[in-house]
Amino acid sequence: MSDSTLTSCINAARTAIGDSGEAQRLIRTLPRKGVRFVGLVRIGHSSGSASGIGAANTANVGRADRASHGLIDKPSIAVLPFTNMSGDPEQEYFSDGITEDIITALSRLPWFFVIARNSTFAYKGQAVDVRRVGRDLGVRYLLEGSVRKGGQRLRITSQLLDATNGNHLWSERYDRELTDMFALQDEITQMVAASIEPKLVAAEGLRAERRSIDDLDAWDLVARALVHFWKLTATESGSAVAILRQVVERHPDYGPAHSLLAFALLLSAWMGWTSAGSDRECASALGHRAMQLDDSDPWAHFSLGFLALTSRRTEEAIRYFEAALDLNPNFAAALDFYAYALAFDGRSEEAIRRSEQALRMSPRDPFNTYVFGGIAAAHYVAQRYGDAIRWIREAMRLRPGIPGLHRMLCASLAQAGQIEETKAAMKVLLRLQPDISITWIRQSVPYPPRPMEHFVEGMRKAGGEGVVGLFAMYGLRGVVGTAQRESRTVLAATPAERQLTLDSGRNRCSAEVGNSVPGLTS
Repeated sequence: MSDSTLTSCINAARTAIGDSGEAQRLIRTLPRKGVRFVGLVRIGHSSGSASGIGAANTANVGRADRASHGLIDKPSIAVLPFTNMSGDPEQEYFSDGITEDIITALSRLPWFFVIARNSTFAYKGQAVDVRRVGRDLGVRYLLEGSVRKGGQRLRITSQLLDATNGNHLWSERYDRELTDMFALQDEITQMVAASIEPKLVAAEGLRAERRSIDDLDAWDLVARALVHFWKLTATESGSAVAILRQVVERHPDYGPAHSLLAFALLLSAWMGWTSAGSDRECASALGHRAMQLDDSDPWAHFSLGFLALTSRRTEEAIRYFEAALDLNPNFAAALDFYAYALAFDGRSEEAIRRSEQALRMSPRDPFNTYVFGGIAAAHYVAQRYGDAIRWIREAMRLRPGIPGLHRMLCASLAQAGQIEETKAAMKVLLRLQPDISITWIRQSVPYPPRPMEHFVEGMRKAGGEGVVGLFAMYGLRGVVGTAQRESRTVLAATPAERQLTLDSGRNRCSAEVGNSVPGLTS
């Protein structure tokens, strides 16, 4: 038996029982002695059988061993060697390099168990049967691809397969000019890794939805929650949070559930689906617990970064996001909100570069609405209001019902002097968020001081003070003079005095005009 075949068999055995070459919890390599099984062995006896070993179901034994050692089942994937279709043996190193880099990139994702390079390269140059390879390596998913060179152009194709049934889950083709070989290799690796992560999670979520929730382990529950969460609606987010709470309760030492629940709670508040601040302490405790459980999990750093961002601690947020990206450079969501933090820190050009990097990395990511919003925020901070409007509209095309995008659109249109468009945009915003006011913005929108004043300036121009602009917008001329006097008082007062004056003005205005003007509630 060759060394490569032996290595393949050992890795397959480790995969079958939830072990790995790095962890070696159950199958350990001993120097100058060979390989030894060091796990706890349980022999089950069945009636009428001299030995229960032969009757044991190996899959169930593997699952029991994992549970007894505190291990969590993970979906497994193998990356087969990309095929060199160029007919040029000198291009072999490029196709091999792409394969090795994708294996490395996927191994940084906390959700998946990735088969080592030596095991998958045993299939190099062979025509493979997907189901058989899946059984041999004990994996649920396979990634395969090819590289073809023509002149100074390269075409790289890649496809993700379900190894249990051979179904295609995802495929993509990349056509590039052959300039800097290593830069091209890095770019393709980033794009493939970032693109297949949501596809794998979605496939796992669908598997989990077909089973009773009582039969699901920690990962299955997380996958099921993510299917709901990525739909990015209030109802689906609530479903995801409810499932993640169950995971944390059932599996208190499973770090990814803690970090995901922390982020889901914070994002729900940021989107206005839940009251701001209601779950902040819980999210903070969850994020720090995730970090204690596994400080190499990029989601743990990401959740604490988002906590800092929404707490207006921009510099701290930047540090956490950078740590998450150091652990997983292909973490598109971390890049998204890293760009927001950079924009809030006044580093608009760098923020836009990071957002564009996230778009190249994962062009069909469900979070791309936030990428577009981040680019818009960077342009707004740089006072390029026309560009901000263009990117906000692009974000709203994907998800039209996000109030934060409509607030930014109103402020940008007002700053650009587009009065009629501002009025129309404010009417839409008031339907989505009838309680909008400058006081609410100062309390709830997580901008640090300088961007906050710039944003408030735009909202005041749009009529967002809740008094002058709204009356003028809806043509209630009889009370505009009184409102203007109150507005001047409001602008000069302390925050507490502003709130008292605004509330008083709103109450009197409501009595005078009834319910004809929306948005005058505090």
